[in-house]
Amino acid sequence: MTANIVAWILLLAVAAYACGGGVDYGAGFWDLVAGGAERGKRARWLIDHAMAPVWEVNNVWLIFVLVLMWTGFPVFFQTVFTALWLPLALAAVGMVLRGAGFALRKPTRRLAKRRIYGAAFAVSSLLTPFFLGAAVGGVASGRVAPGTTASADAWANTTSIMGGLAAVAATAFLGAVFLTVDARRFEAPDLVGYFRRRAWAGCAALLIVGVIGLSVTDPHATYVHHGLTHGAGLALVLLAVAAVAVTAVLVAGDAAGWARYSSVAAVALLVAAWGFAQRPYLVPTSLTVQQAAGASAPLQWMLIVAAVALVLIGPALVVLYRLDTHGVLETLPEEEGEQ
Repeated sequence: MTANIVAWILLLAVAAYACGGGVDYGAGFWDLVAGGAERGKRARWLIDHAMAPVWEVNNVWLIFVLVLMWTGFPVFFQTVFTALWLPLALAAVGMVLRGAGFALRKPTRRLAKRRIYGAAFAVSSLLTPFFLGAAVGGVASGRVAPGTTASADAWANTTSIMGGLAAVAATAFLGAVFLTVDARRFEAPDLVGYFRRRAWAGCAALLIVGVIGLSVTDPHATYVHHGLTHGAGLALVLLAVAAVAVTAVLVAGDAAGWARYSSVAAVALLVAAWGFAQRPYLVPTSLTVQQAAGASAPLQWMLIVAAVALVLIGPALVVLYRLDTHGVLETLPEEEGEQ
């Protein structure tokens, strides 16, 4: 029972990172495709100011995920990091380069260095979610079992590639939706339409990748595919599709601020659908939650730690996100907001 509760907490933490971190990765994706220095200047101006207050905070969720895996499910942790160390290492390098690029780009005055730091930030914002998604796809495919050694087959397969593309599509979708609202908040009407079109493109891309992924992964991830097309998994997928459709409508109207909530709901529902599709396995079909769980004492302490985090850290993060989305944490000099 305790192991199952910790497993659901782990899934919630993954969903929180997918949504919180996904917004920032998505902003980096649109930074990458914004064009040259002059053409992309306005979009990058908005991205810099929108991300600045909270971009580091979202890594709290990733750390929580790693602690839960390591402490609560050591066999699962060993299995994943033994077989998938390469994509996970590339994702970690991407996180470091991304953070360094974003932190150093804004204060740097020389154009050549700004381009280097900006390229590191933008390219890493694409590659990091792709490799994380590829690792998730490798787990979902069932190719990563206890005792599996590292190999390209574990993560360079159809399911992994589709997992990586789905992660990139989800982050691009989230980033565009949030930047559309941020453009309104920073009174940049030219960027509202700019990012609204990209939000619609993100909606379409996420739906297309999802349909293709369900189609081509059937013979490669049979257990998870069945879970996503039947029962609770299918219901959650359909709810996610509905949330994407609602987001596409909201982002075009005066209630665009609500699109942030519906977009987060869409991605969270997709993560939940994946979790329901895999149950009772952490690695289909070789490692169940009970088989992967550690000793009962550490699991019980993990529940206590999670409760403490919920009481102490949860409200602080909610306040931080709320202050950020209401424009309290980042003010702009008047000349920067001019078109």
